[in-house]
Amino acid sequence: MTVPAQTRSQSRRDFLRLTGLAGLGALTAPSLLAACAAPGQAAATPAPSPSARRQVRIGYLPITDAAPLLLAHARGIYAEEGLDVEKPTLFRGWSQIAEAFQADQVDIVHLLMPMTVWLRFANSVPLKVVAWDHTGGSAITVAPDVETIGDLAGKTIAVPFWYSIHNVVLQLLLRDAGLKPVTTGDASADDGTVKLVVMAPPDMPPALSTGSIAGFVVADPFNAVAEVNKIGRVLRFTGDVWLNHACCVVTASEAFIAKSPDVVQAVVSSVARAQVWAAAERTEAARILSTEGEGYLPQPRPAIARALSHYDRGEYGKTGAVIHPDWPTERIGFQPFPFPTYTQELVRLLKDTTVEGDTKFLSSLDAATVHGSLVDDRFARTAIAALGGPAAFGLPADLARTELIVP
Repeated sequence: MTVPAQTRSQSRRDFLRLTGLAGLGALTAPSLLAACAAPGQAAATPAPSPSARRQVRIGYLPITDAAPLLLAHARGIYAEEGLDVEKPTLFRGWSQIAEAFQADQVDIVHLLMPMTVWLRFANSVPLKVVAWDHTGGSAITVAPDVETIGDLAGKTIAVPFWYSIHNVVLQLLLRDAGLKPVTTGDASADDGTVKLVVMAPPDMPPALSTGSIAGFVVADPFNAVAEVNKIGRVLRFTGDVWLNHACCVVTASEAFIAKSPDVVQAVVSSVARAQVWAAAERTEAARILSTEGEGYLPQPRPAIARALSHYDRGEYGKTGAVIHPDWPTERIGFQPFPFPTYTQELVRLLKDTTVEGDTKFLSSLDAATVHGSLVDDRFARTAIAALGGPAAFGLPADLARTELIVP
């Protein structure tokens, strides 16, 4: 399928139709699911009978970060692990999925890692991160006339949520360029300020196409959508700023973990198996996820395929989207282990990140101890061991690393 280029004169409705986002804002998650074809299963081994399987409800946003959770369903891996998982429920924005999770409408979700910090320590939501869903997978995408970070002075940039790795990395780059983020009032080029606004990911490409924002920072495939439709370009990949950072993480409530640790293990094991498969079969993964396949994501195959596979260091090196071509990373990577050093560095950076709302809780957080309260890594460790050990995911044998952040 060839996706035609968009121009600013084209209507929002036409743009949404061409990018697979038409009606997404008007549909509830259940109605959206009803419109999607049911995925087939590809079980390699006999699965437990339906009556013996344990039910799990999964929620996700329409981004490639959710790929392992979705592919585990599409390929019948959940069933092989003894789970009964209906087609995962699609939510449009981070607030909606967080509300559904807290209301016990879904059991397992992928949430922004900084968002889990905010939910647990500012809002006392009893949750645990049980695995990473992926690494990288996000970028800053801007209008064609924006050539450098410095060009963002006086402009408006959209972020998906205040407590997101997107906001953290964007502000690292802004500070490095001598710019200041603001959340109220208007941005001023003379003052070197950049206005930040929160926007649901599906709304970002249309807003960029109409000129209401100068850019956005978000997970793919929305960056790829802008590239394919020639309405914007990637200014910088977030994974080229913070090597192999987490963005979305697999999350469960403490009550669910306490009641059904075997179910949580089966979910994480399924996700890990799907990660191994996705890393090796990116082309087929894009087909399955897209509107040409099982329709888990409402974007066409070219955008999803680009999001999963296109990281040409020569091409992006010329534009400045990649300035560390020697870094061992891809546009998006897949591995389940939640590194403690990442949590510690994230909390430290959050304390210097501008957000709206009360941030007093951050000052009381000890970056060195947050991981132990927030993360339960036993499920990821078990899943990794069952799949051949850390080497199966390209991870160090001791599951330890040093964070590398270079704006």
